[in-house]
Amino acid sequence: MRIRSEQLTGHLSKQLLPAYLITGDELLITQECCDTIRQHCRKEGISEREVLNVDRSFDWGQLLDSGQSMSLFGDRKLIELRIGDSKMDQKSSAALQEYLGHVDGSNILLVSCGKLDSRSMNSKWVKALDAAGAVIQVWPIERQHLDNWIMQRMRKIGLNADSDAVQLLADRVEGNLLAADQEIAKLKILAGERSITADVVANAVASSARYDVFKLIDTALAGNAGNALQMLNSLQAEGGEDIAMLGAVTREIRTLYQCAQQLEQGGGIDRVLDGARVWDKRKSLYKNTLRRLKSAQLGKLLQLATRIDAAQKGQSKENASILFANLVSLLAGQKLAEKL
Repeated sequence: MRIRSEQLTGHLSKQLLPAYLITGDELLITQECCDTIRQHCRKEGISEREVLNVDRSFDWGQLLDSGQSMSLFGDRKLIELRIGDSKMDQKSSAALQEYLGHVDGSNILLVSCGKLDSRSMNSKWVKALDAAGAVIQVWPIERQHLDNWIMQRMRKIGLNADSDAVQLLADRVEGNLLAADQEIAKLKILAGERSITADVVANAVASSARYDVFKLIDTALAGNAGNALQMLNSLQAEGGEDIAMLGAVTREIRTLYQCAQQLEQGGGIDRVLDGARVWDKRKSLYKNTLRRLKSAQLGKLLQLATRIDAAQKGQSKENASILFANLVSLLAGQKLAEKL
C-alpha cells in the first residue's frame, strides 16, 4: 500500500498495519511521520519500543530475533529499523524479506531511510514492505504549495497570519521546512496572541526580547554554557513560554542526534549536514557540537527533554526549570548536576 504523508493520520484512524516504510530526505516531515506512528502505537497500548540502527557492522539477525522475542510489557512492541543512508545488499534484503514473511501484526515494524531512487523503490525488500504494510514517500514541498503549508502550520499552533506575512516567510526560508518550522515557533514566542502581519515577520528579530531561544541554542552549540544559561534565565524572567522554548531546543537536539547517527555510520560531515538542511552559517556550530557529543549522549539529552516536558505539564514532581538549565548546560558541553 502506498500512502502520502498527509494521509497518514487518517489512515491510522482506521487501521494499524504490521509494517511501515518512511523514505525521503525532507527531515521534518519524515520525523513527524515517525512520531505519528509512535503516538498511535502508544494509543493502541504498544508501550515497548526497540530501536535498531543499521550501520556497516549491523547484524541482521537482530531484526529476526526482535520479531520473535516477546515484549517485556505486553503482547506487542514497536520495532524501529533505522537504515538511514546505509545501502541494502542481498543479505540485508533477504533478512528483511524473511522478517516480513512472518508478520502477523503482533509487532509493528517501522523502517526509515533516506530518499530511495526508482531502482531501489522497485527492489524486493521495498515490494515486500509494500505488500505487508505501507510505503510512505516523503517529497519536498514545492514553492507553489509552501504558502499553504506554512499557513496550516501556523493555524495548528494557534497563530493567525495574513497572506502577505505567509508569503514573506516562505520567501525567507527558501523551501527549508526545518527553518520554516523554527521561524513559526519563534513567531509564536514573540507575537503571542497577536495577528501575524508582514511587518511582524520583517521585524521579528528587531522586536524580539534581549535574548531569544534561537540565540540561546546557537550559544549552547558554540560551547558557551555560561552565556547560554544567562540567556535562559533572561528568557524565563521575561515570561518566555517554557513549553515552546523546550520544543525549539528539542528539535535542534533531535536533528543533531540524527546527524551523529549518520556520522557514526560512515557518512561525511558536509553531506550529512546538507541532508539535514543545516544553513551554511550554522554548519560550524553543528561541527563543533558533533565533535563534543556523540549519538549516545544526544540520545540522553532527548530523554532529559522528555522529562522536562512531563514536569512542565505537571505530570511529574521534578523541577522543570532546573532540568531545563541542565539540558542547556549539557548541550553546551558542561554538567551542572552529578545526578539527573
